[in-house]
Amino acid sequence: MNLDDARKRLETAVTQYGEHAAPAIDLVMNEVRSDMGAGAFNELVEEFDLELMYGIAPLESGYSSS
Repeated sequence: MNLDDARKRLETAVTQYGEHAAPAIDLVMNEVRSDMGAGAFNELVEEFDLELMYGIAPLESGYSSS
């Protein structure tokens, strides 16, 4: 997955499920974290305001995927 694909999937989830999109967003964000790391994850959290809207917080800066 790349950032553009992740953005499209997040937009689709928000459009399709609205305030109930958290489970679908969580799946996308787990894949983002796994494939692209904490930086990309945090970028999308900020871009889509996921913390305020869905309770998905940015990852700690010390996070590692290993």
